[in-house]
Amino acid sequence: MNSDGGRCHDNARCESMWARLKDELFYSRNLKSTDFTVAQLKKMVWKYFMSYWNNRRIGSSNDGLPPKVKRDRYYAALPMVA
Repeated sequence: MNSDGGRCHDNARCESMWARLKDELFYSRNLKSTDFTVAQLKKMVWKYFMSYWNNRRIGSSNDGLPPKVKRDRYYAALPMVA
């Protein structure tokens, strides 16, 4: 929640992201986090975000492009400043 009065809806995107991660890494594969060490969990979460979430996930608000592709195109289209 934010510090400006506790509006829980400000947290919705973050909560949605964590729910999706848990569903894709654990629930859909019938796995439990207790089956892994802390080091293994850290590696799984890191790989999920760095490999999938940023580079391959299709974003409906990004014209169907992964976030990295959309960001690269945005920066490539900026005028060069001398």
